[in-house]
Amino acid sequence: MTWHGENSPSPRGEDADLLLLDQQICFSLNAASRAFGGVYRTALKDLGLTYPQYLVMLVLWEHGSLPVKQLGERLRLDSGTLSPLLKRLEAAGLVARERSPEDERSVIVTPTPAGRALREGATAVPRRILAAAGLPLEELRTLRELLTRVTANLDAAQD
Repeated sequence: MTWHGENSPSPRGEDADLLLLDQQICFSLNAASRAFGGVYRTALKDLGLTYPQYLVMLVLWEHGSLPVKQLGERLRLDSGTLSPLLKRLEAAGLVARERSPEDERSVIVTPTPAGRALREGATAVPRRILAAAGLPLEELRTLRELLTRVTANLDAAQD
């Protein structure tokens, strides 16, 4: 093994490529996520939503009222992250939270009329993201399917 710099060994052969930053799928995914975040920030500005708030609203527009637990599962967020998001959305008048009449421990989140009305303005967001990504719709669908499979595989590897 040769030394590269004062204290860092430099692997030889195929293993050397494994440690190049540009070969790291996690880095590529993180960079793409950050780039998407920037485009979403611009696209969501007129709606007054952050990207995480937008995701909450997407789920509520799709499903209507949901228990916080199911909302968190759908978004892959724990209650410590989701609760402040919901509080801000409630303060903005976009969602209402109520205890479930069937189970006092469960809180149901429902879009308010203002939250439902916001949906119409949000329809332009996916189009802006699609245009900014610069890929044909079919390629983006394939990418989403691959990422869904990778996520499932990574989740299974943690069990």
